[in-house]
Amino acid sequence: MLIKDLGPQVESVWQDLRPKTKQLLAGALKTGSPLPTISQPPKYHYDAHADWELSRLLEALDERSKSKDAAALAETCARILEEQSGSAEVFIQLATRSIEQSDYNRLEKLADHLFERFSAGEIAEVVRQTDLPQIRAIAFETLAMLPIDLIEPLLDDPLYADIAINSLEQKAYEFDSEEARDLLDRIDNEPVGPAN
Repeated sequence: MLIKDLGPQVESVWQDLRPKTKQLLAGALKTGSPLPTISQPPKYHYDAHADWELSRLLEALDERSKSKDAAALAETCARILEEQSGSAEVFIQLATRSIEQSDYNRLEKLADHLFERFSAGEIAEVVRQTDLPQIRAIAFETLAMLPIDLIEPLLDDPLYADIAINSLEQKAYEFDSEEARDLLDRIDNEPVGPAN
């Protein structure tokens, strides 16, 4: 496959990839898996910058998805991101892609990754950044399944306080959590405004 055959936008993004991200993709394309086998030492280090690079490449490739080569490379990018990323933006991109492709098994696996790998703040960021109700519902439910001590710090952040309260309400009433109800009662009984 020649990258230049995938169009100028894909070629431009490809040229901006770091060598180690290109190695990651090349290895994943050869083996069919983005992760090295146990007997194989990793030849790359995955990092947050790779998230950004692969996300941009996936976006450019998805615009060219009629091409078989573009679709294969896009699928490889998506698999790597699914297995490695902990970014709200990337989660939204992958979940949106799954919804558009009506791939609900993949969406369910993404939801599992959200619970297993993402911090409470990143999950709240998914809720904050997406407009798609399916993705918001997945993120809210995932947040509500977390322990209270992971949700509670979000109450102090003005970006996430309402999201945390909604998650605590879901945890309290849908998941029947007494601890969540107690925390909500404490929040309701706190004095509002500065003390004199």
